[in-house]
Amino acid sequence: MLGRPVTEQLIKAGFAVRIVARDVARTRTQFSGAEVVFGDLAKPASLNEALQGTDAVYLNLSVKQDEKPTDFHTETDGLINLIQVARQVGVKRIGYLSSIIMRYQGMDGFHWWVFDIKHEAVRLIKESGLPYSIFYPSCFMDSLFYTQKQGSRILMAGRSPVRPWYVAGIDYGRQVAKAFQIAQEGQHQEYVIQGPEPMTQHEAAERFVAAYPKEKLTVTTAPHWIMRVAGKFSQQMNYGAHITEALNKYPEEFEAGTTWADLGEPRTTIEQFAKQV
Repeated sequence: MLGRPVTEQLIKAGFAVRIVARDVARTRTQFSGAEVVFGDLAKPASLNEALQGTDAVYLNLSVKQDEKPTDFHTETDGLINLIQVARQVGVKRIGYLSSIIMRYQGMDGFHWWVFDIKHEAVRLIKESGLPYSIFYPSCFMDSLFYTQKQGSRILMAGRSPVRPWYVAGIDYGRQVAKAFQIAQEGQHQEYVIQGPEPMTQHEAAERFVAAYPKEKLTVTTAPHWIMRVAGKFSQQMNYGAHITEALNKYPEEFEAGTTWADLGEPRTTIEQFAKQV
């Protein structure tokens, strides 16, 4: 969902891109313009060869919906392995996809172990001794199609007056590429990533549905309490209940002025995105 647009924009910007993946054969079929090598964050030995000759590493990691607190986490356990190898082979910069929504941790009594991991990842990167480029995005338009679209329905949990600044993955990819282009040696970068306009989640879904040309879609909304109850019996539903609560309640404000000045303004509207996917 997000690895592809970032990779494509890095290639378009003129970078020589090497993708580190566990499934090399499958990844090669998806990215013809990049070198693909094997690497597994749980196997530090595999990273040594994968990172040789690399100037910068961009991390597109996440906590899976069925992941448990006691499992191996790529964003902490894997990141520790990567930082160690990166230092050894001379990597000069780490780029990392974080989240603006993780700031909801501690608000309204909210606490979730997944957000602990995301905060810990930022700490590990900042204390690594390596220059870093950390990106804190708002909601991605891409999630409407790749995550919330189930058949002919866009699934929503609860209603919220919060108006996040939805951003398209392709615009985010352009900004990541620009950040690497302008990064000075030893410089740290932190950028809030937001799209061209704020809208509620239902406004975003309804505009996407209205513009989507390939089939007739409908927006289906379930009460959030149903997901909370189901979360007691399903790890995946538990994940969904927590992330949607944070999305529904985090009081996002516009903070991307510096990002737009340095990396360019996002150009893709919801309607344009709906016609591109």
